[in-house]
Amino acid sequence: MRFHILTLFPEAFEGPVRHSMLGRAIQRGLLSVQITDIRSYTTDAHGTADDYQFGGGHGMVLKPEPIFDAVADTLLPYGKGRSTEFPIVLLSPQGRKLDQELVLELAAAPGLVILCGHYAGVDERVRTHLATHDVSIGDYVLTGGELAAMVLVDAVSRFTPGVVGSAENVQEDSITSGLLQHPLYTRPADFRGIGVPEILLSGHHANIERWRREESLRRTLRSRPDLLARAELSADDEKFLAGLGYSVDDGGIESGSNPTA
Repeated sequence: MRFHILTLFPEAFEGPVRHSMLGRAIQRGLLSVQITDIRSYTTDAHGTADDYQFGGGHGMVLKPEPIFDAVADTLLPYGKGRSTEFPIVLLSPQGRKLDQELVLELAAAPGLVILCGHYAGVDERVRTHLATHDVSIGDYVLTGGELAAMVLVDAVSRFTPGVVGSAENVQEDSITSGLLQHPLYTRPADFRGIGVPEILLSGHHANIERWRREESLRRTLRSRPDLLARAELSADDEKFLAGLGYSVDDGGIESGSNPTA
């Protein structure tokens, strides 16, 4: 997977792409991350990448020329321009909210060009005539797109084979599996008088897997019941949820029920 990040602040990425999982994956050649300074594509002596809004208004707007030129230069080695084969992602609060479905869609591409917005925003012609995807990481506003770009790179990278220790680790993650993950425990078995559930120490793998599945269902019902509507549920799952007051057919919790029970 190849990431090309266009930003006004290249130094913001020095730490995240050099350490931990991403850093090791880059060293092993599984990922590549190219950081491009948008200002290097400006044409005046001051490196001006923003300007006042037409029609007036508060805040400066990123100019289209350096962004278009930076993207064209980035894609030149691949012989691609505006193409869904090589997505051009504009990060902004107005975009489609990032979720695992979108992460998987982007992870299927050979690489991504990621545009980090700043100031009041970018010239609308970037959105309508250059970007193939408009993406938001949540319903809040950041000072710039750099943090959002890091989130996107991390989420997409996990689906590149070899980046995470095993494919099972990725598939069993919360959200990826369709449900929230079950509780996790490690040594010591007793910590400050708080013990690990006995079932996990039993060595009975079938019972452990059933407990984990039920705890995953219970946690999802309590914290993210919306996920249950599209999760793949077995007859046993439905029976367990019914005991917690969740009606699969009605897609809701019965009045007076307690999903934490």
